[in-house]
Amino acid sequence: MNPASNRSGRAPARLAPVFMPRIWGARNLSPLFPDRSQEPEPVGEAWLTGNDCRFATGDFAGRTLGEVWPDLPEEWTGTRLRALARIPLLVKFIFPAEKLSVQVHPDDAYAEQHEAAAGGIGKTEIWYVVAAREDAELRVGLREDVTPGSFRRAIADSTVEDCLERLTVRAGDAVFVPAGTAHTICPGVVLCEIQEHSDVTYRVFDYNRVAADGKPRPLHIRQALNVMRFGEQSGGLCDPVRITHGAVTETFFAACRHFAVERWEFRERIAAVTSPEHFDLLIVLHGKGRIEFAGGAETYGPAEVWLLPAALGAYQLVPESPATLLRTYVPDLHDFVRRLADERVEEAAWSRVVHP
Repeated sequence: MNPASNRSGRAPARLAPVFMPRIWGARNLSPLFPDRSQEPEPVGEAWLTGNDCRFATGDFAGRTLGEVWPDLPEEWTGTRLRALARIPLLVKFIFPAEKLSVQVHPDDAYAEQHEAAAGGIGKTEIWYVVAAREDAELRVGLREDVTPGSFRRAIADSTVEDCLERLTVRAGDAVFVPAGTAHTICPGVVLCEIQEHSDVTYRVFDYNRVAADGKPRPLHIRQALNVMRFGEQSGGLCDPVRITHGAVTETFFAACRHFAVERWEFRERIAAVTSPEHFDLLIVLHGKGRIEFAGGAETYGPAEVWLLPAALGAYQLVPESPATLLRTYVPDLHDFVRRLADERVEEAAWSRVVHP
């Protein structure tokens, strides 16, 4: 019998973050981690569902997600995701004190052909703005007049950033970044990034920085130009759909074949149910309370991620204070569209959220 297949518990499980040093990172991880305001080295990311993240609760407490996932039964993963070698969603918090490199990620087809050693998976992602100062901005997508030739000249002139569209953002915004979209993240924000489980990145420009060894970080210009989208862009600020039911307001930011992302805001007890087809991830941004389910309850708090087994079924969220969380999962897009249509959301609205 596989190590995980004899586990009968189907309770929600909290995963502990892994903090990743980055050259562009911050030493103050507020507001998400106020007790980590004086880090000894810059921390750029907190990985919430990486292979090295450990279960903090439940039957698997102390074991890593990478160890446990391959043996999880479909009662945990869901019927559609049982065959996957690792969890398909990578969730991070991002803390930039400097601009990240101007970069791009490949799609699945390119990664499968050229990045097999790195897992062969591309990277489409979405950023949720957890916090932002008044002048915060992100750079996402190339201007329509940028061509491969003009982009090469911009690389030579160190003016690559001028080729990118500038987005002014505030807390509560979300930005969809499909594979092939050139981008950079700027200081002045704290982001929650939800993406395919891939770390393949092609750097184009790194602001002439040097790493701890005194050398510039590698660039990947040839690969970047092979995958970069020129002309019409498909990413950018999300134009979400909002639905209020009693005590909860649900905001649907984006859905593609890799992930769907929703925000739940509530002040009173709300009821929900998992799908047998997929697990859910709940990312708590604000508030404390309880997750109540058949057979028990768990307490939740800010900056936590909870893995909800597909077979959990009905559960309730009971807030002690006003709560905001993100729900993400791997959707069936037909079911997603049907759900919004059942809520009488017009096609003109849901088509801005769904990315086939």
